[in-house]
Amino acid sequence: MNERLLQYIWQFQYFNRTVLQTTTGAALQILHPGQYNTNQGPDFLEAKIKIDNTLWVGNIELHIHSSDWNKHRHQSDANYNSVILHVVWQDDLFQLSPAIPVLVLQDRIAKPLLRQYDEWMQQDAFVPCSGSVGNVKELVWVAWKERLLVERLQRKSQYVLQLFQLNNHHWEETFWQILARNFGVQINAEAFENIAKTLPVVILAKHKNQITTLEALLLGQAGLLEGDFNEAYPQLLQREYRFHQYKYKLRKIAEPVHFLRMRPATFPTVRLAQLAMLIHHSMHLFSALKATSSVKEAAPLLNVTANDYWHYHYVLNESAAYKKKKLGSGMVNSIIINTIAPVLFAYGHYHKDQSIKDKALKWLEETTAEKNNITRGWQQLGIANSHAYDSQSLIELKTQYCDKKKCLDCAAGTALLNTAVK
Repeated sequence: MNERLLQYIWQFQYFNRTVLQTTTGAALQILHPGQYNTNQGPDFLEAKIKIDNTLWVGNIELHIHSSDWNKHRHQSDANYNSVILHVVWQDDLFQLSPAIPVLVLQDRIAKPLLRQYDEWMQQDAFVPCSGSVGNVKELVWVAWKERLLVERLQRKSQYVLQLFQLNNHHWEETFWQILARNFGVQINAEAFENIAKTLPVVILAKHKNQITTLEALLLGQAGLLEGDFNEAYPQLLQREYRFHQYKYKLRKIAEPVHFLRMRPATFPTVRLAQLAMLIHHSMHLFSALKATSSVKEAAPLLNVTANDYWHYHYVLNESAAYKKKKLGSGMVNSIIINTIAPVLFAYGHYHKDQSIKDKALKWLEETTAEKNNITRGWQQLGIANSHAYDSQSLIELKTQYCDKKKCLDCAAGTALLNTAVK
């Protein structure tokens, strides 16, 4: 038994409520268990109970042992002065002063519920409820996935809004930095974001029509234009960078970009060249995307190919077999999922515009589902992964609930526990 499970049992009244008595033998009726409190203070607020013939309205505190009251120093905390009932798993004969009625639940809780919860806590499978999660009704999943997706976008929005504050409330600047981070994928995310921070949109806008200058700025700030080159194009980029580095007093980022264990198509050189072409095509990209109504309409804005030099190269000064370095559908989907949707959601939150937040959700529903170890794990359990709306929800569920074994805060988990009680 733990306090969170005890709170769950009390919240949904999953215990035998016949002939309830306090530890002193007084008759007890639960008229309303109170509202679960996630902030400081008692566990449940505004409860209503009747002890003998007296009606009490106030708060309820729960503990594993009655002596935990003093261990948690509630006796000296004014937040607990309005507690009308102390609910415990086990009474270790501790007497509160002043006296507060105590209800013991140890012998009143269904054993199947306790067994199911204990089994989950000991489980080492993909998710604790792997053996039964396929039995959760679709109606539960529909509401739960929506809530999970909103929670995920809210978490991502926090970082977006932090950048927004640092960028003096400039949405295009913020979008540019999040976009660059996305292009760096996981291994180079920090480096690419820092490159973007050294190249504000006001500088990029001046060179929007000069693709070689854009490439030179990005590759140079990444430290990729150092040394001697034999080919003419890298030499040109190097000259361009040195001129603009001096002109704008640019400082290269401190951290290196990484190539190790990456597929050539995702090398930072290729990604930076594609990012330069995206800037070349649309400088005020966030404004343009904000004005579009669907993913189908937005896709052409993201469908870019690096310039001709990169058709024969993955890195500077080393030729390779011909292959157009087009931004693939997977990367376009990633931009929608990890850049556009979070920034749109943050924008809607900041402006209190629900229609913009709904647009972010809609675009994820229009985007192809992610395929990774997490989504494949859910699909093996029979859980649908039809689009990015699903995949983002399921990633949030796995990382923020299942991995932390927060089964009592999960709609699927509580639905399964409900069946164990019945």
